[in-house]
Amino acid sequence: MNEKQKAKIIIRTLNKIYPKAPVPLKSKNTFTLLISVLLSAQCTDVNVNNVTK
Repeated sequence: MNEKQKAKIIIRTLNKIYPKAPVPLKSKNTFTLLISVLLSAQCTDVNVNNVTK
């Protein structure tokens, strides 16, 4: 089994366990979501949402 196959199994399993996982970060597109995730590692989601407005 290669890495791509393992990743597909992991994604499928996570989707079964967490089918509708909420994303507390607000974003307009995938780029702003990426930046929000990077910022949230340094502070709270509330602060990130205030900054990304």
